[in-house]
Amino acid sequence: MYKFLIRPLFFKFDPERIHHFTFSLIRFSHRIGLGGVFRSIYKLENPKLERELFGLQFPNPVGLAAGFDKDAKLYKELSNLGFGFIEIGTVTPKPQDGNEKPRLFRLKNDAAIINRMGFNNGGVAEAVERLKTNPLQGHKNRVLIGGNIGKNKITPNEEAVNDYIICFDALFDYVDYFVVNVSSPNTPNLRALQEKKPLTDLLQTLQDKNNLKQKRKPILLKIAPDLTDEQLLDIIDIVATTKIDGVIATNTTISREGLTSDNKNEMGGLSGKPLTKRSTEVIRFLSQKSNKAFPIIGVGGIHSAKDALEKLDAGADLIQLYTGFIYEGPGLITEINKAILAK
Repeated sequence: MYKFLIRPLFFKFDPERIHHFTFSLIRFSHRIGLGGVFRSIYKLENPKLERELFGLQFPNPVGLAAGFDKDAKLYKELSNLGFGFIEIGTVTPKPQDGNEKPRLFRLKNDAAIINRMGFNNGGVAEAVERLKTNPLQGHKNRVLIGGNIGKNKITPNEEAVNDYIICFDALFDYVDYFVVNVSSPNTPNLRALQEKKPLTDLLQTLQDKNNLKQKRKPILLKIAPDLTDEQLLDIIDIVATTKIDGVIATNTTISREGLTSDNKNEMGGLSGKPLTKRSTEVIRFLSQKSNKAFPIIGVGGIHSAKDALEKLDAGADLIQLYTGFIYEGPGLITEINKAILAK
């Protein structure tokens, strides 16, 4: 129904406007009592799907990647579509509008999206207020939440660590794990923080604060798919040095190789099917070269159960959807979980 009726209709409208409309539609459907219907259709509950990672119990290994529910507005409703966990953000200390519109583009011929949103969000304090309504750990209705954190556009790289600390402190009591985002191509100079020294310093600072807590929270690093093998080896060294808990591979790419859509040259990060192969290569490289030393969450170009299983076979412990969810609909989550059970 989604692919043959809803998607063709939605794809006739501006991507960003339809995103907000979809949020309103999902929220309204839950207000009139359809949440249970969605759960019965999409949510698979089976002990064989559960995964324990960095001390957390994931009900299933299929999560929603950051960028979809930036401001934690819809995490409860989205979890009813079958996701095992929801990653909110990227959030920044201060609210910011992001880049000028239009800034979100469908590449229909390539089953892809280009975005140059620029960390548009209402600020970390606003997200915290919404997360306060999530039940405490152990409650049957709790949604497992990842907090993806970044820096404001106006903050120079030399002071970026302060922005990450602000977000870390504000979110600490309300998320289950953290993701440090230094790999978005849409904030000027942000990717420079992926260089070995600044990245090590940033992660070590957060880890030092983390270790002072009564009960620390897992910290993961989200990396770009455009890193060289040498840079990926640096990532392995950095994880070992700072003892962070894992890596999310990968963010969007700046590559435009093989695209055929008319708007292929729009500026921004590319996600979707063109990223499938490269993100899997990065997962496999990190897994093999590190001798599986740390957990990996695989994301990038997952549009089918086959794509998901390839990520898991390459070394991913969990996976996340974004563009595949938009193109294939919530049925993709169920399809992946059923394939995992069958395997």
